Amino acid sequence: MLSTTLRNSVLAAGPTLRRSLATHAPFYEKDCSSITPPYAQLIRKLEYVRELLSNRPLTLAEKVLYSHLNDPEKSLSGGGKIRGENYLQLTPQRVAMQDASAQMALLQFMSAGLSQCAVPTSIHCDHLIQAIDGAESDLKRSIASNKEVFDFLESAARKYGIEFWKPGSGIIHQIVLENYAAPGMLMLGTDSHTPNAGGLGLLAIGVGGADAVDAMTGTPWELKAPQVVGIHLTGKLSGWATPKDLILHLAGKLTVRGGTGRILEYFGPGVANQSCTGLATVANMGAEVGATTSTFPYTENMRAYLNATGRAPVARAADKAASMGFLNADEGAEYDEVIEINLSELEPTINGPFTPDLATPLSKFGSFVKEQGWKDELSAGLIGSCTNSSYEDMTRVAELAKQAKAAGLVTKVPFLCTPGSEQIRATMERDGVTNTLEDVGAVVLANACGPCIGQWKRDDMKGEENAILTSFNRNFKSRNDGNRLTMNFLASPTIVTAMAFSGSLSFNPMTDTLTLPSGKPFRFTPPAGQDLPTKGFTQGNTDYYPSPTPEPQPETEVIIRADSQRLELLEPFQSHFGDKGLELPPLKVLMRVRGKCTTDHISAAGPWLKYKGHLTNISENLLITAVNDEGGDVNVAFDHDRAAGETETDTIPAVAKRFKARNQPWTLVVDDNYGEGSAREHAALQPRFYGCAMIVARSFARIHETNLKKQGVLPLWFADKADYSRIGSGDMVETIGLADLIEGRQNAAVKLKVTKRTGEVFEILTKHTMSEDQLKWFCAGSALNFIRSQMS
Repeated sequence: MLSTTLRNSVLAAGPTLRRSLATHAPFYEKDCSSITPPYAQLIRKLEYVRELLSNRPLTLAEKVLYSHLNDPEKSLSGGGKIRGENYLQLTPQRVAMQDASAQMALLQFMSAGLSQCAVPTSIHCDHLIQAIDGAESDLKRSIASNKEVFDFLESAARKYGIEFWKPGSGIIHQIVLENYAAPGMLMLGTDSHTPNAGGLGLLAIGVGGADAVDAMTGTPWELKAPQVVGIHLTGKLSGWATPKDLILHLAGKLTVRGGTGRILEYFGPGVANQSCTGLATVANMGAEVGATTSTFPYTENMRAYLNATGRAPVARAADKAASMGFLNADEGAEYDEVIEINLSELEPTINGPFTPDLATPLSKFGSFVKEQGWKDELSAGLIGSCTNSSYEDMTRVAELAKQAKAAGLVTKVPFLCTPGSEQIRATMERDGVTNTLEDVGAVVLANACGPCIGQWKRDDMKGEENAILTSFNRNFKSRNDGNRLTMNFLASPTIVTAMAFSGSLSFNPMTDTLTLPSGKPFRFTPPAGQDLPTKGFTQGNTDYYPSPTPEPQPETEVIIRADSQRLELLEPFQSHFGDKGLELPPLKVLMRVRGKCTTDHISAAGPWLKYKGHLTNISENLLITAVNDEGGDVNVAFDHDRAAGETETDTIPAVAKRFKARNQPWTLVVDDNYGEGSAREHAALQPRFYGCAMIVARSFARIHETNLKKQGVLPLWFADKADYSRIGSGDMVETIGLADLIEGRQNAAVKLKVTKRTGEVFEILTKHTMSEDQLKWFCAGSALNFIRSQMS
C-alpha cells in the first residue's frame, strides 16, 4: 500500500449560509428529512469500527462503507486486511431505478410479498423515450407507445410507496444529484452510471435489480470490500480543459478493467476547484474503468449546490459532520494505489472508437484519424446525456454558440442536445440558453437518455462507416444508432460543439480557424460556463414530479395485462441440485465467446428495451452480437446433438432454446472482463432462463458477476487463462469439489472435468469469489428464492 498526506481536503464548517453563493439567488428549502443521512448514528458506528480496526487512519470510502455496516464485528472479523478480502454486509439508505431496469426489479420485489419498501425508493422514466425529431413530439409518441409499461410502474409505485418521476422529468442520475444525493450517504441504483451522484461526496453504487431488491426488502446488501485508489489532484483546469477531460484521460491510464473491484477516491487541492456537477461527470465515467464507484471529500461547491437545489438542511447537517472529520479521509490514510494528476497540464481528450479507454489528446487526434485511414468527416455531434447535461455544461456550450452566431456560423452537421432534467431544461429556456443553441442549428431533445443508450431513430448513414462525436460515456459498437460501422468518439460538450461547426474530425479549436462566409478566418475563444444560475433554478413543469415520501396504497392493483407482450410475471428459477448431491449435473458447452463481450452484447438495448419486463421475449436477443471463437461468426452457435430436420448451426438464442427444450443444462466459456458495461441484470437472467448453470471466464466485470450470482449462475475464473482455448462447443463439463465448497470445507477448490467431443478427458483448476451467503443463493436457485425462504 502507498501512504499519502492529505492536504486541504477538509471543508471546515463555517457559519450557516443563507444564500447559495453571493452571486446567486436565495435558495428555497425542501423537506429534507428523508434524504439527510443520520450523521450522528453513522459517526457513532464509525467510532466502534475504529476500535475494531485498532484506530488506523481510514479513507473517505472506508468511512462511508464501514459506517453503513449491518454488523461491524461480522464483516470486519479479525481486523486485518479488509479491502479486497472481506465481504461487507451493508445497509444502503436509498434505491433509485430507471424505467427499463425497474420493471424486472419490481417484478422480483413483488414476489417477496412485502407491503412497502424498507428504504426510500424512486423510479425514473428516462430510458424508454426515443429521439426522432424533437422534445415535444418525441415525448408524446414515447408515452403513447410505452403506456402499458408506464402504467405498470406508476401503479406499483403507488402500491408500495415509491416516488414516481414521470416521462419528461429527466435522466435518473441528474435527478438523483438534484434531489436525493447527500454527502456521506450510501445508495444503490439499478444503472451502471449511478456513481454520478458521487459528485456530492457519497458512495452511489450501480447494481442489478436483485441487489436493489435486497435493500428494498431490508436484507443486508453484500459487497466485497473494494480496494481504494487515491487520485491526487493538483493544479487547476484552464483553457479548453474540463472535468470530462480529466476522466477521459484517466480512462486511458486505467483501461476498462483498471477500476474493477476498486473505489476511486479523489483528493488534494485540485478537488476544491471543481464544481459539484463537474465532479459528477468524473464520477459518472468511473463506470467505464470498471470502478465500484467514485467519491470526493465535501467541498464548498458541494455546499453551494445543495443550497441552490433546495437542500440547505442537508448542507447544514453535512457542515457539522464535516467538522467532525466524517466527510474526508484521515490524515495518513493509506491507498492501494495513488495516481498523481496535475490538472494544469491536462488538455482536451477524445476517446474511441468502440471503447471508452482509447484516449487521444486533442493535439494528436487529427494525426490519429489520418493514421487510421478514416474519413476526416463528422456526421453528427451530440451533447447531453447523464454525463454532461448540467447547467454549467449547457452554458459553456452556449457561449461557443454565441461566438459562432456573432461570426455568422451555423453547425455543419446535425447537432442534438439533451437536457439532463426538467429543471435544467426550464432554467436553460428561461435564461436564453435554448434559443442560443437553436439559433445555430441545434435540435433540443426530450429530457431523457435518448441516443446515448440507443434510443435514436437515425435515418441517415445506415450501414455506412461514419463518425459521430458525443459527450456521452459509452461508445460500444451499434450502441447509439444500431449501426456497427458508426464510430462514436467521446469528448467534452465544448469540443463536440466546436467541432460541429467544422464538420471535420481533425479540427482543433485550440489552434485551428474556420473560414467565414466573408473569407476571413475565425477562431473560438475558450468558453467559461456558469456552475449555478444567477437567478436560481426553476422547476419547470412540476406535473412530471412525484409527491415526496408518498404513503403506500396497498389497495392499488398493479397493472399487468394477461396477454401482455411487454410485461410478464416471473416464475422462480429451480435449484440446479436434485437428489444427486451438490455437484452440478453434466453441462454442455454452448459456445466459447471471443474477446470483448459487454452487457450490450449479451442483452442488446435499443429496440429491445420494450421487452425489459418480459423475460421470455427479451431472451430472444441473448448474445446476438457476440463473436463465436470457433469460426469467428457473430450470433452463430453449433448444435452438435441436433435432431433430424434441425440445422447444424443457428442463432445463439435459438440453440440455447434447443438445449432448454431437451432439458440440457449448459455452460459458457468467455474471455476477459466478461459483462463489462451496463448494470442490466437481463444479461444474467436471460442465460439462466434458457438453462445456463455456470459461466467460466478469464475474468468478470464486477456488476455482472454479482448479477450472475443473484440469479443462480455459478461464475468461475480460469486459474490458468490459457485453459480458455481448451474447451469448445459440444464438450461436456462436470464440477469436482463444488460440494466441498458448499459444505464449507476449508481450502476447497473447484475443478472442471472436461470431456471433449473426441473422447479426450482432462481436468482444469478454477477460482471463485463466492461468499458463504452467495453459496446459499446458488443452492436455492437464486438470491430471491433464498430471501423468500427466510421470510416464510
